[in-house]
Amino acid sequence: MENRKSLLEILREKGYRLTPQRMMVLEAIEASHDHISAEEIHARARRQYPYINISTVYRTLELLKENGLVTETDLGGGRFLYHPAGKAQHHHLVCRKCGKVRDIDIKVLDNLRDQLRAQYSFDAELEHIAIFGTCVRCEG
Repeated sequence: MENRKSLLEILREKGYRLTPQRMMVLEAIEASHDHISAEEIHARARRQYPYINISTVYRTLELLKENGLVTETDLGGGRFLYHPAGKAQHHHLVCRKCGKVRDIDIKVLDNLRDQLRAQYSFDAELEHIAIFGTCVRCEG
C-alpha cells in the first residue's frame, strides 16, 4: 500500500492526527477498485471498528478533499463518490434513466478547456466531472 503511506505521510506533515478512524477511512478508499460512497466507506470501516460514526467518515472525507487527497464526484440525486486523487483522471457519463455510470478519458474534454480559455479567457478545472444524459440502451 505505497499510496496509503504517502497519504498518511501528507496528513502527518500537515500536522493532522492519524486516528484509527481516519486510517480506516483511508484504507477503505484505497482498497476500493472503483469509486466508493461515504456509506460504503462507513460499512467497511465498521467491520473493524463497529463504533465508527458516519459523521466521522464525512469529516474525514472533507479533510481529504480540502488537502487534495481525494476527489468527489457528484453523480446526481444526492450520490457522491470518492477516490484517491492520484488515481487515473477520468470523467463520467451518467444515464439519468438507468443510473449507469461509464468512465471516459480526461482528454475527451481537452478541446472544451482550450475553447473556454481562448474564447472566454477562463481556465476551467475539468479534472473530474459527471456528464448527464441518456445511454443508448435506455434510448432504445
